[in-house]
Amino acid sequence: MARVRLSVAERREELLRAAIEQIEARGVAAVRIADVAASLGVSNALVLYHFETKEKLVAAAFAHAAQDDLARLRKLLGRRVPALVRLRSAVRWYAPTGQAKGWRLWIEGWAVSLREPALREVARDLDRQWKAALAEVIAEGVAAGEFRCPDPAGTALRLTALLDGLAVQLTSYQGGVSRAKAHDWVEETLTRELGLPTGS
Repeated sequence: MARVRLSVAERREELLRAAIEQIEARGVAAVRIADVAASLGVSNALVLYHFETKEKLVAAAFAHAAQDDLARLRKLLGRRVPALVRLRSAVRWYAPTGQAKGWRLWIEGWAVSLREPALREVARDLDRQWKAALAEVIAEGVAAGEFRCPDPAGTALRLTALLDGLAVQLTSYQGGVSRAKAHDWVEETLTRELGLPTGS
């Protein structure tokens, strides 16, 4: 059966999604161009035509995953509901206790980015955008009088640092911290950082 002819953009999208799946299944170090090609029934040459090297494919795959995550974040934060509701929705989704997929992918990416400048820039950019988006919604909540927070950027930094650390604990060291305990810690942090009444 002949393959459907895809546009360049559609083919790149297909290759990036396949690369993400292979990275999640095998890890960055073990994944090969041949694995991505075989998963789609295409040649290695086709993958190399679009990305030139494994390193460029991996960086592009992580950038693609980051854009998916940021699109979901923008959707959650763009709703017409109070800032606290939007912030809690984003934190629940981001948290390792929520529905955010790909924590193994990102933990693996952080490790590889120590040696790969292109991937390091992707991870750094994603981190900056998450912090900026959370700081913005926190500032909106302060302006609307929903809660108090003298330093929205600092709160966003502390909150994402906590979530990232809990993701490592829950993903890499299963059994060390329960999901319920992680959820409690995140709620306690939000309550303290935003000056909310306990149990709100």
